[in-house]
Parts: sequence; C-alpha cells; structure tokens
Amino acid sequence: MRLAEQLRAALTEGHREGDALLSSDTRDPRIDGEMVLAPAAVLVAITERPEPGLILTQRSSSLRKHAGQVAFPGGRVDDSDPDEIAGALREAREEIGLPPDQVQIIGVSDRYHTFTGFDIVPVLGVIPPDFPFVPQQSEVDDLFELPLAFALDPANRIRRSMEFQGIERHYYEIFWQDRRIWGVTAAILANLSRRLGYDPVTA
Repeated sequence: MRLAEQLRAALTEGHREGDALLSSDTRDPRIDGEMVLAPAAVLVAITERPEPGLILTQRSSSLRKHAGQVAFPGGRVDDSDPDEIAGALREAREEIGLPPDQVQIIGVSDRYHTFTGFDIVPVLGVIPPDFPFVPQQSEVDDLFELPLAFALDPANRIRRSMEFQGIERHYYEIFWQDRRIWGVTAAILANLSRRLGYDPVTA
C-alpha cells in the first residue's frame, strides 16, 4: 500500500472516540468563549520515502512574532482562499516554493486553537522526496526534514508547563539533533500521533 493510502486509512480509522486530543495551547476560557479566532492552516508535508519525513521550517530570526521557532509552512487563511487546504497550499508555495501540484492531499487533522487568536487546521499531504525547495528569506531562515517515526513517537515528547499572563500553560517539546520543536508545532504532532494511533492516551 502506498504511503498516501496508508495515511488516509490511518487518519480516518486510527483515532478512537474518547482518546484525548489537545484542543488549545491554554486552558484560558476566552478561547472557547469571547475570543474571536482567525482561520489559519499549516501544511504537514510528508515525504514519499521508505522512511517518510516531515518538512519543517525555521522561522526567520527577524520576524516580529515567533522569531526563530520551528514551524510547519502555513499561516492565516485569506478571504481569497476557498478553504483551509487552499490556504495551506498557498502559504507553502510562498514560504518554501512548494507548488500545489506537487502535493497529494490526504485530508485534515484536528483543529488547534492558540492563545494568540488562531484556529489552525493541519492539512496533511504527501510530497516527492528531495524536492528543491526555495525558502522565502524574509520568513524562513532554514528548513529541514524530520523523520516521521521520530516525530510521532510519544517517547520523544516532553511535557512542560509555564505561567504566562497569569495562567498555567502546558506544552510539549521535541528535541531532534540541534532543533527544538515546541508549542503549537509540537502540539499538532502530538494530536497527529494520537489520530494515527501511536499513543491514544490522555494528555
């Protein structure tokens, strides 16, 4: 079975009702209350290899927000985007030079709400290996491929907590080589791990 077919089957069948998923990066009641969330989407680009990988970016150190952090290609969904999938594909083209016709869409994973006001939809897609990406220098300092099996293994996630704006916030960290993957990106990977049946356990 090809990778795309395996992922599509796992995405629809791997998650059991009642398994714990992360809905937001805070328990701040405003996220489920009066806060209006802006639509956003990220592309979870998985390379078609015997040992698949994930494409992640290192955000530019000159950005005003989340400078230098590891992230999926993605961002706000524009009014001109037909849906979240189109938004994720547009952002991936802009940030890393990945044409939409090189992405085989698998589906979407679980939404994630951020305390900064975004409703993020992870879009899963399979891409050719060793694609010649062209990072946009104003947004992306670097990009790299993280082994998918490593990213989804619950043994590689560390659960942390910190107090921010008077609220205890919980988050995950994943360390791979010299990269620190945390916050929203690590939370999306934790949800994807559970969705695909790697660790259907409570957070």
